[in-house]
Amino acid sequence: MASRSIRPELADALEQGLHNIGQAAELSGVSAKMIRHYESIGLIAPPARTFANYRLYGDADLHRLRFIRRARTLGFSMERIRTLLALWDDPHRASAEVKQLARTHAAELGEKIRELQAMQRTLETLARKCHGDGRPTCPILDDLAAGPGSR
Repeated sequence: MASRSIRPELADALEQGLHNIGQAAELSGVSAKMIRHYESIGLIAPPARTFANYRLYGDADLHRLRFIRRARTLGFSMERIRTLLALWDDPHRASAEVKQLARTHAAELGEKIRELQAMQRTLETLARKCHGDGRPTCPILDDLAAGPGSR
């Protein structure tokens, strides 16, 4: 049901199953700001618009936004998402290419996890060495001041 307070053309579009940007955001889990951003960088096509310039999104647009959101939650970069979308749009794609992208990303995540775990271990070691009392000496600050490679 369209509200009487919105423009008739927008009400007609909404009755036809199209969604304004607020509804698209709610239904896709992507904020309106990010939807506009994805449009500006070409991850989603410019949507249809009403005469009053309201954006209108259909089910295919929502599906694409959910795809992007899911890829972002898996840590894919915008450039890789662009590649994944191109592969998704190509019915003649080779799944091997998609698999390779996923494996490469997984390996990069594994390396990042190892780096984060090393940082965590270093910080835990430094924290154990720190007395944490009223004394001004602090191994944590000393290590930070020394910088990398000075040990």
